[in-house]
Formats: sequence, C-alpha cells, structure tokens
Amino acid sequence: MEREIEVLEGDFLNRDDLKRALRGADFVFHFLSLTTPASAESDPTLDVRTNVSQSIELLQIAADERAQRVIYASTGGAIYGDGGDPVKDEDSATSPVSPYAIGKLAVEHYLRYFKQTRGLNHTTLRISNPYGPRQPAHRKQGLIPIALRRVRDGLPILLYGDGSMVRDFIFVTDVAYYAARIAENQPMFPVYNVGSGTGYTISQIVAAIEEVVGRSVEVDRRDVPPTYVAKVVLSTGRLRREFADGDHRDTPLMEGIELTWRSILAEGQGES
Repeated sequence: MEREIEVLEGDFLNRDDLKRALRGADFVFHFLSLTTPASAESDPTLDVRTNVSQSIELLQIAADERAQRVIYASTGGAIYGDGGDPVKDEDSATSPVSPYAIGKLAVEHYLRYFKQTRGLNHTTLRISNPYGPRQPAHRKQGLIPIALRRVRDGLPILLYGDGSMVRDFIFVTDVAYYAARIAENQPMFPVYNVGSGTGYTISQIVAAIEEVVGRSVEVDRRDVPPTYVAKVVLSTGRLRREFADGDHRDTPLMEGIELTWRSILAEGQGES
C-alpha cells in the first residue's frame, strides 16, 4: 500500500529525522517554508541558509529513498515578477526580485537537477495567495486572515500603497483538492499554476472584508516595499483542463472570506 509523507512544519534541519520521515515514502509533499516574504526581505541570506539548502537535503534523501514523486509548493505570484501581461501562465518568463521568490525558483531548478541526475520525479505547484481558516497568525503571511484578525482585535488593516496592487487569491481547501488530484494522477507537465484565475485589487479585498464583517474598517497605509509585484493573476487553464472535475466547485471569494471570518471569531472565543 502506498504511504504518503507530508513535510509541513517543525524543525526539519535534522537530517536523521528527515531520513526516518521519508523512509519508504512514495510521495513527498514539500510544502514547508521556514521564511515568509517579509522575513526573507529583512535578511536576504536567510532563505538560502534555510529553505534552499534544506530543500536540497530533502531532495537528496527523497532520491536515496526512491520516492516516486516530490510535490513542491512554490510561489505563483512573486516568481513571475512585474512586466508584460499581468496574467501569467506556466510558460511566462520568471523574473523574481524578492529573496523569498528567488529561493523558490532556485528550488525549482534543483528539482530539475535531481530529475536529470537521480531520476527523481517532481511536480511544482505555483500557488497564488492561499487563505482560509487556521492560517497561523505568527507567520505574518496571508493578507485576508491577517486583516480579519486585526479587525477582530480592533486594529487597523495595514495597507501597502494605494490599494491598486492586484493579486489572485485561492481558498485553502481548493489548494488541497488540486494537490490531491495531482498526486493521484500522472501529471502531463512538471509545473502548474494553482490559483483562482481572477485578480482583485487590495482595495477590493478590503471592501469585501467590510461587507463580511458588517462594518467599515480602519486602514493604516504604508509605503510599498520595492520588491512587491504590482499586478499578477495566474492563468490556470492547464490545471483545470487536466484536474478539475464536475464534482468540485472552487470557493468564491466572498464565501471564503466568510468562512475564514467565522473561524477567526471562534478562534478568538477559544482564547478568551
């Protein structure tokens, strides 16, 4: 019987622990990142010292253990960068300028290296901006959950720039659905964009949050970091043609924000 090992969190810097975790694994889901875009920005070497180097160790062990396939969670926005059509498909040029995205692309290159030298199969998911219940608050990553928690706590939403930045958001259960479908099948391509395929300005997201919470929210405007991408929307035709089926319905934005808000309210009650 196939056994799937999912490396998601915790200290995976210990090589012996990794060996034990991957022993006999058929599929390795590498969804772990020890940095966020913000933490990598504050120390450009941090991503290299953690995510890149430890991902290489993970791939070495996966190859040693003869894993069937590694499924890797890359980034679906920052990896493409600005320039050209803001709607990006998998064949669009990659032009990352943030340390976080540069690190993600480096791991993608190492996946190809291990395929070429060790026969390790892989599938890369370039995920847009996932959001949903139980997104860890301490990670400081994920506009929608962070904003909703600040609203719950009576704090202003931090808004970078004038709100015109465009992003693609996808609900967490939809990400899980597509990841499972890819694992269950033989993908035709090594890389898939995973997103909603629809772009929203940050101002539209704030307006949607106000509608869900039923009140106006205070906004604290900040300067835009120089590495932020202005506009990016993922073209997801490849993913949907191959893996969508009639039984699955992607979660609409308003419904996803509502589900996330309810979860955050319940989380707050549990803390009191």
